[in-house]
Amino acid sequence: MGIKARSRWEIILDTLRGISEEGGKAKKTRIMQKAYLDWRNFKKYFDFLLEHGFIEEVQAGGASSEYRLTEKGKAIMQKLLEIERLLR
Repeated sequence: MGIKARSRWEIILDTLRGISEEGGKAKKTRIMQKAYLDWRNFKKYFDFLLEHGFIEEVQAGGASSEYRLTEKGKAIMQKLLEIERLLR
């Protein structure tokens, strides 16, 4: 059985869910791992989410930044989860 390609929205949901599952904030590498993306694809989707206000940078104590879902990000994640449930 072959691997089914994910849609853009499935990838976005996996990325948002990756942040949510990390306790609400996560570093880029962890988000990329949770979303099962290579760096090039991760960068494309991550930048889209950042530019559209679905995620935001949080000043962390260390050198590397962490990111969290905005209210807009939480709302779109809930809508995508509803759609996912309807399609199953």
